[in-house]
Amino acid sequence: MALPILIVEDDPDGQEMVAHIMRHLGVAHDVVGDAEKAIHKLMAGEHFQAVIIDLALPGKDGWELLSEIRENPETQDLTCIAITAYHTSKTREEALHSGFNAYFSKPLDATHFARELAAIL
Repeated sequence: MALPILIVEDDPDGQEMVAHIMRHLGVAHDVVGDAEKAIHKLMAGEHFQAVIIDLALPGKDGWELLSEIRENPETQDLTCIAITAYHTSKTREEALHSGFNAYFSKPLDATHFARELAAIL
């Protein structure tokens, strides 16, 4: 059985959309609303096959969360996927250059997102 995916999204509608796609794909998942909760889960030894991170989180943003994941030897190779409603081609380029494995703009196209996510995983 594959490891679950951690969804880090503060917006309830965004949480439900990504969770719905995970259920459709038959992928186990866990949802948290901020970077601090995500870090707690990751540092507590919970294992995930990927983390889907909203870039505009309250408190620590998605960029800071990615940095913490990449700086920790236990999580540095974890697949990290950026999602954002504040899409520009520059943001996409920066996200991929910063170490995200993939980038998607919101609102998510469920079919495209599911297909790409399946290919990444």
